[in-house]
Amino acid sequence: MTEGVGLFANVMGIFAGIFVALILFALLAVVFVYIIDRTQTKHAIRHNYPVVGRFRYLFEHLGEFFRQYFFALDREEMPFNRAERSWAYRAAKNLDTTVAFGSTRNLNIPGTIIFANCGYPTLEEDAVPAKAVTIGTDCCTPYTTTSFYNISGMSFGAISKPAVLALSKGARMAGCWMNTGEGGLSPYHLEGGADLVFQIGTAKYGVRTPDGRLSEDKLRELAALDQVKMFEIKMSQGAKPGKGGILPGAKVTEEVSRIRGIAIAEDSISPNRHREVTGPESLIDLINHVRDITGKPVGFKAVLSSAQELDDLFAAIMRRGVESAPDFITLDSADGGSGAAPQSLIDYMGLPLKESLPMLVDKLEAYHLRERIKVIASGKLITPSGVAWALCMGADFITSARGFMFALGCIQAMQCNKNTCPTGVTTHDKRLQRGLDPEDKATRVMHYALNMAHEVGTIAHSCGVNEPRQLTRDHARVVGDNGLSVPLSVIYPDVKTMG
Repeated sequence: MTEGVGLFANVMGIFAGIFVALILFALLAVVFVYIIDRTQTKHAIRHNYPVVGRFRYLFEHLGEFFRQYFFALDREEMPFNRAERSWAYRAAKNLDTTVAFGSTRNLNIPGTIIFANCGYPTLEEDAVPAKAVTIGTDCCTPYTTTSFYNISGMSFGAISKPAVLALSKGARMAGCWMNTGEGGLSPYHLEGGADLVFQIGTAKYGVRTPDGRLSEDKLRELAALDQVKMFEIKMSQGAKPGKGGILPGAKVTEEVSRIRGIAIAEDSISPNRHREVTGPESLIDLINHVRDITGKPVGFKAVLSSAQELDDLFAAIMRRGVESAPDFITLDSADGGSGAAPQSLIDYMGLPLKESLPMLVDKLEAYHLRERIKVIASGKLITPSGVAWALCMGADFITSARGFMFALGCIQAMQCNKNTCPTGVTTHDKRLQRGLDPEDKATRVMHYALNMAHEVGTIAHSCGVNEPRQLTRDHARVVGDNGLSVPLSVIYPDVKTMG
């Protein structure tokens, strides 16, 4: 008994000694940090409030996460609010997307979109699948698809190997296409089996010669792949119009380096534009050059700045002949996203889709080019209402990157440019990638795409049409400054064609 008491006393003595040692260590650490803060002059807060001032930086970092989960209301967060993210998550998990009691959406804000329900909505037996649309009807190998919601450009490098695999597999299962982004074609794009749109960025990764020019041989190699259905020349991007792609050196692994043809661990900065494209005529030259080599549909991606820009391009096309026109135009929005962009551009540069999409569609009508050139709308369209609006405005297709990132599990941690993405979507850190199972996430990608198509169809049927592509500007209204709504067809009336 005495021995047991003695042993207990010894153990407690050891714990007490450790506790005292930890207290002394903590006190010494505080004193050490105090001295450092008090003697440095780089940070005024730390100098004037030693030790305690350091908590300011911690709280500043944690604030964006706490706001998301504890303080922000369902519809006030940016760039995507909780209501939008919640729909995307539930759709990806194939969960019930119905809600109860009433909408939390304020219908009195100017610019708010309201769809006009029909007194005699479409019955289930009258509903039909989205019609097939052919892009590049005059090409040797045109592309026909029924999918109106597809995956926008996300480069391997900007996103991880398991993310690319999941997106490609999910796209194949859903029957939609996947844009490679400007980072070139990786084995993981092909492994997933999706229809692919190969994006030619200003640095021409994947189709470049050693001196950075366009390689005709590599273009032919890509065109020979059945999975590569179209080619998209990237002129500009919504998050950073006027600035080339940015891939931080921390994300340039050996594999990314090999696929892109760039140095390992060095920032990958693409030129601000294609060096050979200086205006409408040279843009048409490049489009036709790529189409002649590949035999497949070729278009370009851009952010609009003015109607004059379209007039110049379309007038040049009409002078050459309609056959010289791009097969499609991907219109990106000023509220588009990116893994890395200067804040001055991401906040202030370019026209938003609500202004540029009707501008583009109306100009195509005016120049008799609407049937020849298909319109792909891109930029913050991650919910059925946004997609249905774009169809009403005249888009043939919609693409999204961030919507499919949410399907992969993205939590909007805003770490895309730091190789520290906690969900494994935009990092090459193997430890962080382990939680992203390509098989499981591919199923979520599929469910997200299919549920999007289903709910856009639900809106279309409520408007009284049989399928989503029958939606027109008469089917949606926009709230004005007086709180009353008017049809989109009143704000954007039919355009008279150019003679």
